[in-house]
Amino acid sequence: MGLRPVQVNIKALDGLAVGRFWAEALGWSVFQPGVTTYVGPAGDLVWPDPVAVCVDIVPVPEPKATTKNRVHLDLATTSAAHQAELVARLQALGATPADVGQGDVPWTVLADPEGNEFCVLEPREVYRDTGPIAAVVVDCADPRAMARFWGEALDWTLHEVTEESAVFRSAKDVGPYLEFLRTPDAKTVPDRVHLDLLPSPGDDNASEAARLRALGATDLDLGQGDVPWTCLTDPEGHEFCVLAPS
Repeated sequence: MGLRPVQVNIKALDGLAVGRFWAEALGWSVFQPGVTTYVGPAGDLVWPDPVAVCVDIVPVPEPKATTKNRVHLDLATTSAAHQAELVARLQALGATPADVGQGDVPWTVLADPEGNEFCVLEPREVYRDTGPIAAVVVDCADPRAMARFWGEALDWTLHEVTEESAVFRSAKDVGPYLEFLRTPDAKTVPDRVHLDLLPSPGDDNASEAARLRALGATDLDLGQGDVPWTCLTDPEGHEFCVLAPS
């Protein structure tokens, strides 16, 4: 029992262009298995990836609102030179500097070609083995409450919880971290970026969705119609989807 994050879902006007940007940013490959554009580790398409949390770009007709996304990616670097090179390369690919009130910090905040914010971190020992994505970061009002809900929802390990953050990672200590960070901003618009979760082998979408509702999740109608996944929100209103096992 338990779900694992398998992909970060990003809505985009031009899914292929945004997918190509993220493939270049991460050093991964672009795949188009259907209407979405999937970005995963280089080589043949493997889904779900056994280690990485990948990126799935979904085409939508609406542009991003000016409001900052409440979910974003932090990219890992191995040295100051690597950080500078990555920032320069991403800007050449269409990324732009973003001011989210970060002030004078050692990381660089950028936005992808459709305005989705992300951070290029300075080298940090904790992220030395995560791969290109150091962390999936979620803004929240109450990290302890998020730790309680997501600790029951996921099959990942809770590494730390304080008044300011809750940090999860795969129980196998591979891939990126999932971090809930306290922020003063309230949620005002639907998330442009969200997590897609996959049930453990032997579990199914319906039973996992029912378990999450009992934990405080709420059904979400995005006009998705009859689809094999279930759209929900956590107790703070963050959207996420429970996928059907392949």
